Amino acid sequence: MTEKICIIGAGSSGIVAAKVLKQNGLPFDCFEKGSGIGGNWRYRNDNGQSAAYRSLHINTSKTRMAYSDFPMPETYPDFPGHADILRYFENYVDHFGFRDNIRFQTSVEEVRPAEGSSGEGHWQVTTSDGKTETYRAVLVANGHHWNPRWPEFPGEFDGEVMHAHSYDLPTDFADKRVLVVGIGNSGVDIACETSRVAEACFLSTRRSAYILPKYAFGVPLDLYTTPSSSRLPTWLQKHFFKAVLKISRGSQQRFGVPEPEHHILAAHPTISADLLHLVGHGEIKVKPNIERLMGDRVRFADGTEEKIDKIVYATGYKITFPFFKEDFLKLQDGENRVRLFRHVVHPDHPGLYFIGLVQPLGAIMPLAEAQSEWIANVLSGKAGLPDRSRMEAIIEKDLKAMAKRYVTSARHTIQVDFYPYLRDVQYEMRRQPAG
Repeated sequence: MTEKICIIGAGSSGIVAAKVLKQNGLPFDCFEKGSGIGGNWRYRNDNGQSAAYRSLHINTSKTRMAYSDFPMPETYPDFPGHADILRYFENYVDHFGFRDNIRFQTSVEEVRPAEGSSGEGHWQVTTSDGKTETYRAVLVANGHHWNPRWPEFPGEFDGEVMHAHSYDLPTDFADKRVLVVGIGNSGVDIACETSRVAEACFLSTRRSAYILPKYAFGVPLDLYTTPSSSRLPTWLQKHFFKAVLKISRGSQQRFGVPEPEHHILAAHPTISADLLHLVGHGEIKVKPNIERLMGDRVRFADGTEEKIDKIVYATGYKITFPFFKEDFLKLQDGENRVRLFRHVVHPDHPGLYFIGLVQPLGAIMPLAEAQSEWIANVLSGKAGLPDRSRMEAIIEKDLKAMAKRYVTSARHTIQVDFYPYLRDVQYEMRRQPAG
């Protein structure tokens, strides 16, 4: 049987997986649907799946986002834009020298267990060039911000409708009455940008969110979170962040953005330096959830109605694996929960691993790097996995902890805390092989 490994996708998770495999002497092929690396960070990516818009900048600082052995240039700003991030990824690939292992403009059409390999973890991979090859393992790194999730509301709307995934420039919103649905990072960015050219801009939210600044006391906010601080009790971390927000900018309700009923660490926060000021200036009006679509108007849960020309649904994404047959990998809770050990290993399918399928309070890239190092250790025999029953017990424990900690929503099915999760993965790296 072949010793080669298949990586699906050459975005930020796929390229770090490729680099780690190369450094460990593990042969691999990486398949990328587009003509270049970068995934979501390649603006107008010809793979058709990037959600990057013209003004996109990172929300975690460059220090926290960078891979461990390849820091971002000191000349970069604290929060680089997509062009800088893509340049960083390109330099990363060239520095570690694995571009020739990436097959560009080649999508993976089907992944299935190899015949006669039951329990051995070999996989047949069919690609868009008509080839089928067998691999000892498959690392899935196709991302989870490309298949838009659309909400359903009663009634009909006569105006223009789009998902945040398709947003690019604010010019299309000039002199329009715009409604953005969703108070996550993309929704808030779009509302802030379009409000400067729109006739009126409204932001609809079911439960609101904590709006965090990018800086606190002149320092990127995420630099206050450290491995040591992450070991503090959750209630103490919660009070620390609330105190920082209160001292640095006061109550967000004072600006006109409702305080959520959940506590500050119970949902993914929204990072914005502009929203509170634009709401305070009346440029953005915050509304509750949509109750009904009414032709050229929208009625909200508080009974108010507004004339709307264009709706942008910033309502998140479905976790999707189009290369698996529908009955092979069943997703729980609709389509957004995959039952994986440490969010990486499928207990029922040896040799199948998922890289970057997490939504951290922090950046994905360093976690994808740690996941890749762990799986490289497993594949090279340096580390082992627990048996299936033990994996299932840990999965169940993690799911219960997630349900207790976070607000129930499709947004929080793959949520992790950055440093605690990193410690879990590092622990698994040291697990001795069985026998």
